Amino acid sequence: MPAASPSTLTFDCIVVGGGPAGLTTAIALGEAGARTALAARRVAYGDNRTTALLGRSLDLLERLGVWQRCAEAAAPLRAMRLVDDTGRLFRAPEVRFDCTEIGLETFGFNIENRTLVAALEAASDECQNLIRIDDEAERIVPANAAVEVRTHDGQTLLAPLVVGADGRRSLCREAAGIAVTRRSLNQAAVTFNVSHSRPHHDASTEFHTPHGPCVFVPLPGNRSSVVWVTTPAEAERLVAMSDAALAQAAERQSHSILGSMQVAPGRHSFPLAIERPQQVAARRIALVGEAAHVIPPIGAQGLNLGLRDAADLAAIVGPVLAHNEDPGAPATLSRFAAARRADVASRVWSVDLANRSLLADLLPVQAARALGMHMLAHVGPLRRMAMREGLSPSWR
Repeated sequence: MPAASPSTLTFDCIVVGGGPAGLTTAIALGEAGARTALAARRVAYGDNRTTALLGRSLDLLERLGVWQRCAEAAAPLRAMRLVDDTGRLFRAPEVRFDCTEIGLETFGFNIENRTLVAALEAASDECQNLIRIDDEAERIVPANAAVEVRTHDGQTLLAPLVVGADGRRSLCREAAGIAVTRRSLNQAAVTFNVSHSRPHHDASTEFHTPHGPCVFVPLPGNRSSVVWVTTPAEAERLVAMSDAALAQAAERQSHSILGSMQVAPGRHSFPLAIERPQQVAARRIALVGEAAHVIPPIGAQGLNLGLRDAADLAAIVGPVLAHNEDPGAPATLSRFAAARRADVASRVWSVDLANRSLLADLLPVQAARALGMHMLAHVGPLRRMAMREGLSPSWR
């Protein structure tokens, strides 16, 4: 273990990264009994993107005292519609998923990320086992018995376990020596929010186009968040539009099911890719969130995967510390990797398959996709199984 100087602060765990996944992980570890530091600059979250929180994510946030702080600002998701808008020879029927069919009041809730982050920040301030270090990590040095984290302002932190929640360009992942497999997709996502003249009736509608899905997800009132996946050139064109032109484009894409639209301030565009590290833990460093997996925004799986990372890590580390064992030991990291392997692999595979089948020009692939959608629409047991798997993997 590196020698601790008088200015060194020691913890059981250090979480690097203050996004939703990092905040949730830090709170979950603190509530599990770990003396935890969260190393992240506290900045206002200005992004107006949203997240559809599903299944276990809501259970975790409620258990951590987060959901109670922001539930009133979220919109329930009671139905999900998949609409084939490809115009191809083999067109699929509309598929409707209704939460009551599997005995639920909602599939989940859609909430603006900045509202969720504000609730997480407030909960982190009240977590007794969590100390906020209002600074960013500059250097991470793994050693045999602990990992040293040095911040930009010169503070030194030391812990037997460091959690990398520092995104796609993860400093923690680099320090652990974990290689990443990246596959860029010839797609980009444009995100923005709209108000509309007709109610959404708590139903999310996803239009499948030849270039990717365009989904309208409910927000409170007559508002929705839009995630429009298309070609990079079209994404650039959409972002450059005036508010009025973009509102008209969104109304056309939605076939006016929500009536006339107005675009709210703020829009974003980002290229899509699939990224998988060769490991999710090594050298006393565990990865969560986008440091551990990057997938396209299809099926609302991204942040939900990150929150399940947090839940599984806390569930493993808590009992380890209760038995005075090493939270960063190889055996502990192996248990975390095993707990996350099937969940992450299945979500990456299913999202990738759905995206590839939508983009495919081959008629046999289009026919197979149409047949699969037909079965989902008309075979009740298959549809109900798909709904349950979308919310939470069956092997848990």
